[in-house]
Amino acid sequence: MKNIFELDDKVALITGGSRGIGATTAVQLAKYGASIAIVYGGDTNGAKVTADTIVENGGKVKTYQCDVANFEACKKTIECILADWNKVDILVNNAGITRDKLVLQMNEDDWDSVLDINLKGAFNMIRHLYPQFVKNRKGNIINVSSIAGCDGNLGQANYSSSKSGLIGLTKSIAKELGSRGINCNAIAPGFISTQMTDSLSQELKDKAINSIPLKRMGTVEDVASTIVFLASPMAKYITGQVLRIDGGLTL
Repeated sequence: MKNIFELDDKVALITGGSRGIGATTAVQLAKYGASIAIVYGGDTNGAKVTADTIVENGGKVKTYQCDVANFEACKKTIECILADWNKVDILVNNAGITRDKLVLQMNEDDWDSVLDINLKGAFNMIRHLYPQFVKNRKGNIINVSSIAGCDGNLGQANYSSSKSGLIGLTKSIAKELGSRGINCNAIAPGFISTQMTDSLSQELKDKAINSIPLKRMGTVEDVASTIVFLASPMAKYITGQVLRIDGGLTL
């Protein structure tokens, strides 16, 4: 495949890389030449399947199990990744969970666990890679937010808050590190076909699709392709932005 995105000498770290958007992003980045560090929580088999797919296509990959909500665990994982690859050029903060409930029914753990993984996890990874990015005077950070972080969503106060926080983090990091040659952007996927949406009834899916101008759910490939673009030199003058991938849902 012709490498129009010039990723041959890049090392990409993807959190939540064992399934869904993260796994597809890892595979797509590898297809364009990047070496891949997959960071995953508990899905060892999923991480292995993703890694095997990358190897079968001629790519380079290593997997690392890490609780991204744990500051010290992230530090040790980053140290391992830098020891293995010598650098990280692309950081994709994709790890995320949901615990959807109305606020009246939401307990403290529902709130804390979602914020810790979705938002603190991104901070932890950025924090421990920050010195390396500054030293190398180059890097690309892509945070996976959501349209729920842009507009809020019923029954998702914790998830929406975490994804909105990612947008604030993105803009702050873009301002902090822009002068050092580091780009930081966020994407905001809409109604994407993943394991999370597979559990919805067909009635709910049809209702959602009818409200989307493109009249279909998005795919993980749609999201991954956007991440590849933002990670590439083709997007080198884009930073601090939130790119919605929603088929026009929020027009």
